[in-house]
Amino acid sequence: MPTFNSPELLPGTLYLLVLRTLARGPLHGYAIARRIKEHSAETLQIEDGSLYPALNRMLVKGWLAAEWGISENNRKARFYRLTPLGRKQLETETKEFDKLIQAIQLVMKTV
Repeated sequence: MPTFNSPELLPGTLYLLVLRTLARGPLHGYAIARRIKEHSAETLQIEDGSLYPALNRMLVKGWLAAEWGISENNRKARFYRLTPLGRKQLETETKEFDKLIQAIQLVMKTV
């Protein structure tokens, strides 16, 4: 199963996946990773060593806000949510990713 450190995945995809996952509402880190795994039919497994540094970078960029809360298993957890800037970034990242996929598809169609 590919992990997020795998060369099989496109650079910058982690930001897009996290932003998209949080578009539905706040989640803690473990829940973000679990949801990405579930929604990718168990194909994408985000490692803690990739996820948490990315979440911190996204906090610094102003795309996310975080607050402490209690998880579904009664543990203290940091919950992340999109900021208005994060929603704009999701739109930007989505457009850029779509352009990249279209370009790759064009190349794949050539003989």
